[in-house]
Amino acid sequence: MKLVFSEATPDYAHYIFPYAIWAFPEAGETPADLFSAGFLPSSRNLDRFYLCRQVRVNLTNFQPSSENRRILRKGEGVTSTIVPRADFEFTSPRRAFCQSYADAKFGADVMTPERLDSLFNSPITSHVMRFIDASGAEIGLVTLYLAPPALAYYYYAFYDASHAVRSLGMVLMTQAVVTLAAQGFHFLHLGTCYSPNALYKTQFAGAEFFNGVRWSANLEELKFILHRSGQSPSQHLLECDEYRQAFWPDDLRAISAQSGFQVPR
Repeated sequence: MKLVFSEATPDYAHYIFPYAIWAFPEAGETPADLFSAGFLPSSRNLDRFYLCRQVRVNLTNFQPSSENRRILRKGEGVTSTIVPRADFEFTSPRRAFCQSYADAKFGADVMTPERLDSLFNSPITSHVMRFIDASGAEIGLVTLYLAPPALAYYYYAFYDASHAVRSLGMVLMTQAVVTLAAQGFHFLHLGTCYSPNALYKTQFAGAEFFNGVRWSANLEELKFILHRSGQSPSQHLLECDEYRQAFWPDDLRAISAQSGFQVPR
């Protein structure tokens, strides 16, 4: 992959000069290679990716917990099927359903009709997961990128937020984790985690996050980072002694040895 560093807002007083890190696939590389390296797509054509603090579930380590089973019981009667995008008809009622959810969730006109159509007609959506309730009504749609068996990417979820099934969004995600684990996928990527509100993505056995060096299954580390971010820190994370003493007992050179990034000679 080719990396490009796009300058972000500096904090000159504390000598923090950040860059957004973009990756562009090279010949012979697949999207799965970039997901594995810690990147998520920033283009729906899968031709540009960005490095971020993202969460994935190592599905080989997943077993439903009591909380997962409780959520599934809430959704008793809700069934799902995964449909290839080529076989999925994005009808006017479905478009209106998704637009209504997006307007309520993100704000009016954030997800424009053109952007919504692009979502369902771009390479980033290889499949759609449909959810049906006991009455036969379609109550949820999730756009997926599947690259079996390496990975699945749970991208956008649209659902009936007023449905009688409470916590329907978690029902959808939990069913997706269970289904994709049963189908033999290795990893399910669930998006970014930059606030405590996103910790719901970690309630699955096998959850791990990308910490800038490697994938970490230590969720206490993730919670530390989230708490620290809320304190307006004046140092880079790896300059924080408390963080390194708690989660990186090695020196910085030993830490760097664990990174998968290397400039070829």
